[in-house]
Amino acid sequence: MNKPKLSFWQIWNMSFGFFGIQFGWGLQMANMSAIYQYLGADESSIPLLWLAAPITGLIVQPIVGFYSDRTWTKLGRRRPYFLVGAILASLALIAMPNSSTLWMAAGLLWILDASVNISMEPFRAFVGDKLAKNQRKVGFAMQSLLIGLGAVLSSSLPYILTNWFEVSNESEGAIPQTVKIAFYVGAGVFFAAVLYTILTTEEYPPEDMEAFSKMKHETAGVGNAFKEIVQGIGSMPKTMKQLAVVQFFTWFGLFCMWIYFIPAVATHIFGGADHGSPEYQAGAEWGGVCFSVYNGVAFVFAFLLLLLVRKFSAKGIHTTCLVLGALGLISVAFAAEAKLLLVSMLCVGIAWASILSMPYAILANAIPGNRMGFYMGIFNFFIVLPQIAASLGLGLVMSVFLAGSTMNAVLLGGVSLLIAAFCVRFVDDDETLDEEEVDAECVNLSNH
Repeated sequence: MNKPKLSFWQIWNMSFGFFGIQFGWGLQMANMSAIYQYLGADESSIPLLWLAAPITGLIVQPIVGFYSDRTWTKLGRRRPYFLVGAILASLALIAMPNSSTLWMAAGLLWILDASVNISMEPFRAFVGDKLAKNQRKVGFAMQSLLIGLGAVLSSSLPYILTNWFEVSNESEGAIPQTVKIAFYVGAGVFFAAVLYTILTTEEYPPEDMEAFSKMKHETAGVGNAFKEIVQGIGSMPKTMKQLAVVQFFTWFGLFCMWIYFIPAVATHIFGGADHGSPEYQAGAEWGGVCFSVYNGVAFVFAFLLLLLVRKFSAKGIHTTCLVLGALGLISVAFAAEAKLLLVSMLCVGIAWASILSMPYAILANAIPGNRMGFYMGIFNFFIVLPQIAASLGLGLVMSVFLAGSTMNAVLLGGVSLLIAAFCVRFVDDDETLDEEEVDAECVNLSNH
């Protein structure tokens, strides 16, 4: 199918839902470790409590990808999943800050992550559905831009509520009011942004509806879904396998940062030995500001990415950005004062913008269009598996090798990003193949 070239605002509209998704995701990333500690968790148990995020992604994304490839309704192919996920995630965001026990918060995180994944996975495939090959890097860069915008606002929201609107941030052994209000706002933003994309963007119907209906009928059922997922893993294109290694070390490093950066700042920079102390709360809020900064940098750098992708390969851009991100995380350990952390986050933000776009741009040109949702879901394995490894193993690593230091865990994240940057050099990034050649290549792979 020859897809028409879309304008800037058409690409903006089809990507805007990611603003809301990342608003909700950003609240989770910046606040869940602190929420767990408010409810009594210690540092060594936090990785296991975060296990919900990768496990739900591992299960939900390939299944949603499989079924969204086979869906066609009045709302289209991907948009029904956008809507269902947005409704469920918004309800979970409202419930999360009202958790009264540690395990209630952990259970709600499972629900929230499953709901976010239902909305998020089809958005990746949406770019492949709507955009011609030569616009896909622009489409993923636009998603990166909106992800950065959503995350910068959500990460800094508790700090803004405390310092601009004078909302109380005292915890007294419970979740602070600033965090509760931030999650309520996030629920509304999540739903509204996804609804905007649903209402402003149409989808292309299957070219051959009869063949589509036949394929849908022949491959219906959970058994076929499981069979195709297993076969799909075995028949992954070469480029996808190479990217899998890059993704593993990238997301392991990111998970180290998400889990331990804020506790490291609160403890090592602000001196908050007691989780309920004013120093710890001030450090946690400043950590949220740091998250806001790196997401803000990602938002700004995404504009530059829109220009860079026209002149440089996705592979070259991604290597450079990952190196900068690694240096940013490593430099956190050498920050003499809190404000210097903003320089570290500048480097992390550049890497984050690339992580959210360049691997998907490389992948989208290496997989067949009629299985875009499925392979994007399978690709998510290599995001969640390192997070599962971190969730299960970081507690032991912390106690045995890192002396229980949250700052050492952040350093480990930086080293992991450096390894990922080195692995990018081995990825095939052939931007000359057209969609018919990609389809043929993937058919040959599946036949073998």
